[in-house]
Amino acid sequence: MMDVVDEPITANSVLPARREPLSLTTADGLRLVGEVALPLEHQPRATIVCVHPLPTHGGMMDSHVLRKMAWRLPAMSDIAVLRFNTRGTASAAGASEGEFDSAEGEGLDLRAAIHEAQRRGLPDIWLVGWSFGTDVVLKHGNVDPVRGAILLSPPLRFATAEDVRIWQTAGRRVVAFVPEFDDFLPPQAAREAFAIAPSIDVVAVPDAKHLWVGERFVGDLLNRIVHVIEPDSEDLSSHWTGPMDKWSDLA
Repeated sequence: MMDVVDEPITANSVLPARREPLSLTTADGLRLVGEVALPLEHQPRATIVCVHPLPTHGGMMDSHVLRKMAWRLPAMSDIAVLRFNTRGTASAAGASEGEFDSAEGEGLDLRAAIHEAQRRGLPDIWLVGWSFGTDVVLKHGNVDPVRGAILLSPPLRFATAEDVRIWQTAGRRVVAFVPEFDDFLPPQAAREAFAIAPSIDVVAVPDAKHLWVGERFVGDLLNRIVHVIEPDSEDLSSHWTGPMDKWSDLA
C-alpha cells in the first residue's frame, strides 16, 4: 500500500503504476527478463521500449535513468515503459540468458521487446537507448511499428556511419540528447558524427555528464523525452500529490 503524500519527487520516489514482470523469448531461443510499467487507471498514450547501457560496465534494466522513467512516466504522462535485460545481463529482476554480443545479438533482444509491446497492443512505440543502448537502437531499431528513437549519451562505439545514415530516410524522428561534458562523444563531435543524417536532431544538454547523475539532470531529461514523444504535453512537475512509495536501496 503506497503512502499518500504531498511532497517533491526525489531520486527514490516510486509513483503508482501497474508493474508486471516479463519473460521475453528471442528469435534465437534465449529467455530475457524484463518489466512493463503501465498507467494505473488509463490506457497508455504512448510506449517507451528502453535499451540499457553497456552490461560489461554495469549497465542493466535498472540503470538509474531507465528505472526512474518506469517509476514516474506511467503516472505523470500516461506513458508505458518496457525495460529488459539484454542477453547475458543481470539485475534485481533476474538474469537474461546468453552472452554479451557487442550490439549484434542484442538486436534480437530489442526485436523481442518490440514484439511484446505489439502483442500487448501498446500504442506509439518509441525506443530510448542509453549509451550502449543507442548503438543497439541505431543498428536494429529502424523497424515497424517504431515511431521514433531517443538517444541518450550516444558513444557510437558499435554503430557504424552506415547504421546512422539509414535513419535519414526512415521517416522516423530521432533525437540525440548529448551531455555537454560527455566522456565519449561531446556535442560538437556528436554533431559531426551525425551530420551524415541531418534529420537526426542533436541536442546539447548544458552541464550534464554521460551518466546523468543528479535529480536536476534526470528530471530535466525525462521532461525532454516526454516532449519528444508528446510535443504538446505540459512540463513534468517536480512535485507529487497522491500515493507514493520510496525505493529503499537509494540514499
